[in-house]
Order: sequence, then structure tokens, then C-alpha cells
Amino acid sequence: MKRRLLSISTLYPASPRPGFGRFVARQMEALAARGKWDVTVINPIGVPPFPFHAVGRYKPLAAIPRLETVGAIKVHHIPFPLIPRLSSRLHPWAITRAVLPLARRLHAEEPFDLVDGQFFFPDGPAAARIASALGLPYAIKARGSDIYMWGKRPAILAHMRSAARDADAVLAVSGALAKDMAALGLAPPGGITVHYTGLDHARFRPVPRIEAQARIAASLPSLPLRTGDRLVVSVGALLRMKGQMLAIEALAGLPGDIHLALAGTGPDEAALRASAAAHGVASRVHILGSVSHDLLPTLLSAADIMVLPSAHEGLANAWIESLACGTPLVIPPIGGAREVIDRPAAGRLAERTPTAISAAITDLLAAPPAQADVAACAARFSWDANAAALAAIYEKVVSGG
Repeated sequence: MKRRLLSISTLYPASPRPGFGRFVARQMEALAARGKWDVTVINPIGVPPFPFHAVGRYKPLAAIPRLETVGAIKVHHIPFPLIPRLSSRLHPWAITRAVLPLARRLHAEEPFDLVDGQFFFPDGPAAARIASALGLPYAIKARGSDIYMWGKRPAILAHMRSAARDADAVLAVSGALAKDMAALGLAPPGGITVHYTGLDHARFRPVPRIEAQARIAASLPSLPLRTGDRLVVSVGALLRMKGQMLAIEALAGLPGDIHLALAGTGPDEAALRASAAAHGVASRVHILGSVSHDLLPTLLSAADIMVLPSAHEGLANAWIESLACGTPLVIPPIGGAREVIDRPAAGRLAERTPTAISAAITDLLAAPPAQADVAACAARFSWDANAAALAAIYEKVVSGG
């Protein structure tokens, strides 16, 4: 007999924004594909009051349908009210109020066995409230930014601690994140289980670098490279905490044949362009915008190095995807970085300073590891392994083991 999971995730793809929370969708799809769990997702979407919801980044939300079926998974996109920058601590309450009527109806039609929250905040406290109302056990997963950002706010941390204390399972994407969570009081009596991310090895695999660079030249005219140029790529939203500014400053101290491509969008784009101009490297910094999921493996394979000087991460999917494409990393010693860079072929750990980043890039370029050796560093990550581990954790919860 199949188990039934109700998953609460504020980050989840929808047809108008297919890349939003794709890694959560892959985890849920892999779990459902095992055939022992039916998965229903409720994706709460914060929408400000009129007229703000009709402008800026909130405008595309109006095109998101209330219900989508993706493979075996039904995804309910449910709006909840928010006031940008002001109502964060009320989000669990607002999500619960918006979601609970639907959750009750679905549970009455065909009972669930477990509720989970895919991020510690606001999903976790909301999942705790919904599970309590339905009389069900619940689990919460921590990804990294949810801990390092929200854990600094005392009122929100209190909500997170309450949800963790009564959770039947708490998961973290790395051992280092689990230790940081325990220090914040986010460990339940049963402890925290490390649950590593997955990877689609059919998609993220090495393409010979010269071949990949030729494909990129044809697909991305905004990335003009000459024969012999070397490429450093940074994959991530253009946010201050991702550290692309540090990568630009590091580039200024590197030879002129090294180029930096930023794959992502975000509010820091103008500041990053200004920094590139101020440091005299505007011609070597290429802001690519959003790169399609189909093209991303080719871009990563074309790069000599992937650099992401984030202020905090749990264990970034971009790290694993880069390794799988045969491209070594330069990342800070944060979160699960030491669990990923566990051998020289995986790359270098570098402090978040331009000098350290520049030195690490120089070191890797002087003796680049073979693509196959780098890709081997990601062999232990897969969506099958991720789903098998998640199924075992959840089965233990619902069976009382």
C-alpha cells in the first residue's frame, strides 16, 4: 500500500517560472517515481495587496494556475497575503490560513500519512500547524539560506525552534549545516538527519571542453571568447550574498585572457556592471542572465572553473552540477563545502577575499585536473540515492520506527 505525502514548499516550479525551485521538484519527482509514495505539493505563493501585486516582480504571479499536474504529482499553487519586507514573521500563519482548507479537503478525500516542509522558514512552521490540524506527523528540511538568513532574526528563530522541537524528523543538506542548526537550537530530540542533494547525471555530465566552448559560442553571442581564452563561470542569483562582486574584484588581478561569466539574474546586476567598469574588466565580465536548464551543462563544461563566493550555503546544487560537468570549484569554506571539496580534483577552498579567490583560480589553472577526475567527485550524488534516503527517513517516521 502506498504512503501519501503532503509537501509544503514556497519554492516550486510553475509553468510561468519553470526554474523556480527546480531542485525541490526533482526531489519530489524522484520520490514519487519509486512507486511507494504518492506526492501532493502545495506551493504557497506570497502575493501583496492591490495594487502592488500587479507590478514589478509580482506581476507574473497572476499567470500561475491554481493546479498543475507534473507527471505523477499534483501541484496546488495557493496565494497567501504578504506585505513585502514587513510581514515575514506572519508568513507561517498566513500560509496556514490560506492552505489549511485545501489540505483538510484533500485529506478527507484520501488521507495523507505525513506532512513535510521543504524549507525551514516559512514552510516548516506552516507544515507544523497543518500537520497538527490534520493529526499527522511532520518533517522539515533545511537547505542553508533558510537557516543562515532567518536564524538571525529572534522572533522568526522562535517559530523555527518551536517547529523543530515537535518535528518527527528534521533534515539538513550537509553535516556542517546540521551542526549550525543544533547550535541555534533547531535539533529535535531525535537529532538531525543529513540528506544530501541529488543530481541528474544524464543531464549534468562532461562535454569535452573545446566542443562545449564551440557550442556556447553559437548559443551565447553575449559570451565572446577568443581561441586560448580561459573561462570562469559563476552560477547563481545576482545577490550580494552570492559574492559575484568578489569574483569581479578577483578577476582584476588575473591575466587578461581570463573571462568571467555570470549566469543568473537579480537585483545586483547594475552594481556588478558598475564594479566591472570601475575595476577595468568590463570587457571580460559577461552577464548572461538566466541560462536555460538545457544549456547550463554545456556552459559549465565550457568553463575551466566555477567560482561562487557565497556568504553562506548549505550545500549548493550548483556546486554538484559543476563537478558533474567536469569543472572544479573555487568556493569559501562555508556550509558543506568541505564535504564536497574532499580531494584536490574537486577544486579549492578560498576565503571570501579577492586575493584568496584570485590565488585559488591561479593555482587551479596552473595544473587543471582532468574533466573525468572532477566528474568522479560528484558520482555519489544522484536523485535515485536522494529519493531512496528520503523514502527510508519518511517510512521510519510513519511506521513509528
